[in-house]
Amino acid sequence: MAFQNAEGKPVLLRMVAAIQENKAHLSEIDGLIGDGDHGMNMNKGFTVFGERVREKEVSFTGGLSQLGMLLLGEIGGSMGPIYGAVFTGMAEAGEGLEELGTAEMAAMLEAGLNGLYDLVDARVGDKTLVDTLSPARDALRKAASDGLDFASALRQMKEAADAGCQSTKGLTAKYGRSSRLGERSRGVLDAGAASCAILLNAMADAILELGV
Repeated sequence: MAFQNAEGKPVLLRMVAAIQENKAHLSEIDGLIGDGDHGMNMNKGFTVFGERVREKEVSFTGGLSQLGMLLLGEIGGSMGPIYGAVFTGMAEAGEGLEELGTAEMAAMLEAGLNGLYDLVDARVGDKTLVDTLSPARDALRKAASDGLDFASALRQMKEAADAGCQSTKGLTAKYGRSSRLGERSRGVLDAGAASCAILLNAMADAILELGV
């Protein structure tokens, strides 16, 4: 099973709503070891995006491209360029596809991760959103190779994303403002990993509601 790329607007709006609903939570997490503005900046970008596409026809990949460009060009902080690279990479990988299933979504997450790797040196274990995005990509790739149906693949992706996010609590930050704390950064989730898990869960839940 797959979902129609052209019918992806509800998925995009679910991602917007998820960030809006969690903006205070994300800023609270960020405030423990960072500068506390992650939720505010993410909410700003996603809210603007939601307002721009709410009354328009937009495909899933077309919307991701618009979101990525907006975050790259209009949102401050480190997360604008980072998420901009992820979403534009995902959009490019899925551009022109009518249907998106397990293999296609795995390729899109792969491209998003590679887009991020072009921008940052962080890898798994460095207490960043890579710790969420990489295992989510791995889960989809494995599901594709195992021949799982799309719904099961999305559920496995959610589990992998959540586990990856939770793993950052035990890690020492290597990048960003929190890296200055060294060992004192342990015991707290990474805000980027948390927002990435929220977005991937929202994306998967909305696709599942489309009946894949």
